[in-house]
Amino acid sequence: MRKTKKQKVNVVTLGCSKNLVDSEVLMRQLDDRYEVMNDSNDPSDIMIINTCGFIQDAKEESVDMILSAIEAKKAGKLRKVIVTGCLSQRYKSELAEEMSNVDAFFGVNDLPQILKTLEVNYKKELVGERHLTTPSHFAYLKISEGCDRSCAFCAIPLIRGKHMSKPFEAVVAEAEKLAAKGVKELLLIAQDLTYYGLDLYKKRRIAGLVNRLSEIDGIEWIRLHYAYPDGFPEDLLDVMQHNPKICKYLDIPLQHINSRILQSMKRGLDGEKTRQLALSWRKKVPGMALRSTFIVGYPGETEEEFRQLLDFIAEMRFDRLGVFQYSPEENTTAFALPDDVPEIVKQEREDRLMALQQEISLELNDKKVGKTFKVIIDKKEGDFYVGRTEFDSPEVDNEVLISAEGSALQTGRFYQVKITSSDFYDLYGEVEKL
Repeated sequence: MRKTKKQKVNVVTLGCSKNLVDSEVLMRQLDDRYEVMNDSNDPSDIMIINTCGFIQDAKEESVDMILSAIEAKKAGKLRKVIVTGCLSQRYKSELAEEMSNVDAFFGVNDLPQILKTLEVNYKKELVGERHLTTPSHFAYLKISEGCDRSCAFCAIPLIRGKHMSKPFEAVVAEAEKLAAKGVKELLLIAQDLTYYGLDLYKKRRIAGLVNRLSEIDGIEWIRLHYAYPDGFPEDLLDVMQHNPKICKYLDIPLQHINSRILQSMKRGLDGEKTRQLALSWRKKVPGMALRSTFIVGYPGETEEEFRQLLDFIAEMRFDRLGVFQYSPEENTTAFALPDDVPEIVKQEREDRLMALQQEISLELNDKKVGKTFKVIIDKKEGDFYVGRTEFDSPEVDNEVLISAEGSALQTGRFYQVKITSSDFYDLYGEVEKL
């Protein structure tokens, strides 16, 4: 009997790694019924767009992708267009009114409904399983949903709801499944990683969780993303210092350093407490790489307040740093404030901040020349193997480039690499002979 050819479903993910995990869960549920892909350029019968609605630029990217898919559908290149994710959660009725050619809109918690639309039964036995879209040696591991914080500029609690920790045992079980597939590096993600456990266990359990995950066979690196400064659990620093599987790397958005702005942002700490806390992390975990993000152009931000931020960054010398220009979000507290910093000033402040960080990054990289680091190889690209140290997360941080000439390195394997030269954001090295 001739087998019916599977229809192709293309799941396109926009935005953050938390969205990526949601897409991977959806793709796994679809695997048995459809041929599943994750590249917007691949031809398919159905396109599912998992949108982002965090800031204005992300919204525009999501809308552009939807419009592009609608045009493909009109041209007969797609049979169906389905939209899900944060933008759809927040603006479902408005989008449906403006984009009638989209077959269905869903929110962030509508997995069963998406599957029903595609004539697929939700399979409880697949809970904790995903169709990985990352290289097979690393994976993101979402440990909670939503957020209980009330930051004035952020719409995530409006979109994702209150903080909900994933049960301890469920996180461990998912990590074990990932390790069985060959994953060596877990990148823990949440809207507020350090809040983990408070809702279920009445205490923060992030330190105990990472310790337990480090016991899983095959897992060699555990990386922490999206912590929150107010109420930071000190026992997590002890784990980072003493457990060799926990990368000495912390991604913790601080947003600003001026006390007036931090108060308006509802961040819970003033400038001096934020500064002392950041200094204490470096003191308690020597050699730890700090990644942070900051907002420029927040309502009322003066030149002097921005200079305070520049001075703080110059003092702290963050290993990795990102910056966002403030954009007003409906129904947030800050939305009521006048967006009074001109766009040209926001851009100029972003440029100044990143120019300073570029100098810092180059100086820090230069100090690594001549030293040897444990490096995981992510891919081969052109004439180089591309890898990372424990101080670098995929996509957003520095890379280690190793000449492919005369080398035969394996993707997903760790090597000892001596750094021979550097530039602003990359290191160049040679694998030490075994």
